[in-house]
Amino acid sequence: MISNATHDCNGIPYPVFTTGTVTLCASVDGAKPEGSVFLLKIETTDTGARMPLPGQFFMLRSAKSQMLLARPISVFHSEETKHGVETSFLILLKGKGTKELCFLEADDKVQLLGPLGNVFPKPDSSSKKVLIVGGGIGVAPVAGFAETLPEKSYDFIASFKSGSYGLENLKADTLTITTDDGSVGIKGMVTAAVDAEKIKSGNYSAVYACGPAPMLNYIKTVAEEAGVQCWISMEARMACGVGVCLGCVIPTTKGNLRCCKDGPVFDSKILAFPKPEPSRIAKVVSDSAAKDPDLSVTINGVKFQNPLIGSSGTFGFGTEYAPIFDVNRLGGIASKGLTLEPRQGNSGIRVWETPSGLMNSIGLQNPGIPHFIEHELLEMMALKPVAIANLSGSSLETYVEGAKLLEKTDVPVIELNISCPNVSAGGAAFGMSCSSASTVVSAVRAVTKKPLWVKLTPQSHELNAVAISCIEAGADAISLCNSFQGVAIDVETGRPVFEKIKSGFGGPAVRPIAVRLIYELYEAIKGLPAEKQVPIIAIGGIATWSDVIEFVMAGADAVEVGTNTFANPFTMIECIEGMEAYMKRKGISNLAQIKGIAH
Repeated sequence: MISNATHDCNGIPYPVFTTGTVTLCASVDGAKPEGSVFLLKIETTDTGARMPLPGQFFMLRSAKSQMLLARPISVFHSEETKHGVETSFLILLKGKGTKELCFLEADDKVQLLGPLGNVFPKPDSSSKKVLIVGGGIGVAPVAGFAETLPEKSYDFIASFKSGSYGLENLKADTLTITTDDGSVGIKGMVTAAVDAEKIKSGNYSAVYACGPAPMLNYIKTVAEEAGVQCWISMEARMACGVGVCLGCVIPTTKGNLRCCKDGPVFDSKILAFPKPEPSRIAKVVSDSAAKDPDLSVTINGVKFQNPLIGSSGTFGFGTEYAPIFDVNRLGGIASKGLTLEPRQGNSGIRVWETPSGLMNSIGLQNPGIPHFIEHELLEMMALKPVAIANLSGSSLETYVEGAKLLEKTDVPVIELNISCPNVSAGGAAFGMSCSSASTVVSAVRAVTKKPLWVKLTPQSHELNAVAISCIEAGADAISLCNSFQGVAIDVETGRPVFEKIKSGFGGPAVRPIAVRLIYELYEAIKGLPAEKQVPIIAIGGIATWSDVIEFVMAGADAVEVGTNTFANPFTMIECIEGMEAYMKRKGISNLAQIKGIAH
């Protein structure tokens, strides 16, 4: 048996941070759609073993996880083993964190923090039954609680959208199942199985529930109407699990209480479920939405078959990745940063990996614009995506001369790069202030009639003002944002990694900041007269289709994908396919319907 020294004076087990071993991980029979719910069993041994009490949960994280945070998962079942404790969890496959947990294999290691949280109070009366209600994955904790009660001392209602699962250990007096589609039990939601009158007539001493918020709000209402004590297990996004971060608070009549520490089980009388905010997407779609959504976007009169563009500096000239995947499926390709003269770039270390990102100090190595026009441009133009010439320079004169040369070509778009963080002259220096940015944009605008996108640095302290000055000077669109600046130090030598000290930093780590910048820029541009409002091309940490959608909702017309192509060359293709599936699922006909919808 587990020593009582591991429990407090109330018999609640102390949480520990330990590593467990997976004994089983398999999809659950009966869950619909198939493969949507998994049973995970983890054994902990020796001092790390704790027998959880009904209602408690663990923070779980695969030992080989790529996620920062563990995931809070309620206990479904637990039992002592020869060497410790085996704890079972039902996990709904929902996001990246749960996906990692759902596809573990036997003998994999899992980091556990727990058991955590309070417990379901024991029924007050042995002469009356209690009612237990579980909805969807919320069945897990209440089924675990029901296991600890005497046989037939409770009635159990399980409500699902389709199918049923997690009920094999129950010994209820009455088990009622409802499904939205009628695939099991009563057709309908939980309202079809219980109301205030049924709670009264059932003569229950208490009601216990866990499930989606609308169901819990209903159970709270009917239980209180019947005058019966109701205990509700809540869930919330968590970071620590021990009450430190205050990220999982639940609004109650007693103030904000921590779901992880003061809960997850709460007296229903102190809970107030907020009215859910209506979806903004539902307002812009129609029942007659196209079955095949249109992903195309038109920017400055140039049509892109989709908003995915290979970002400058990370995609070469398009031909480099052609043997790996079909680059013709992309919307556009922005060339390597081009200068009037050929450049060899920076010396020393050029790339340095950092968590969720990549630092670089390439220094605009490129063949020069004349060579590009004679060789690489021809190859780019032979591809289906829109070719975009990324123009950089070390002086105003070289920008202008480069633009003159590109004006004579068939390249459809020029992206004016006044944001490169890795060169000693030119680059980001031009994009830091309104006056310098306006000067170079005006000068280039004077020598070309092609659509002119201006690529800005996030380092400017007056970024939106710089963007507006560029628009006033003739920019047809704003690309935002080029790499952030960072510094890396080699701890083995005590020297900065890069010869130029500062370097560019990009990758998934910068995405939330980039989304903020796009959001704020869109607001600034919308404040201009209609004839001066220009499109935004978003850049910064895009790795998945949902990242693209997020930028579009923030106000972007298109996106450029950079660093993540190095990690996964298929990133942009997966984004295109994921967006199409999302738009079909939501009934969205075209991206214009959701552009800027977050504002």
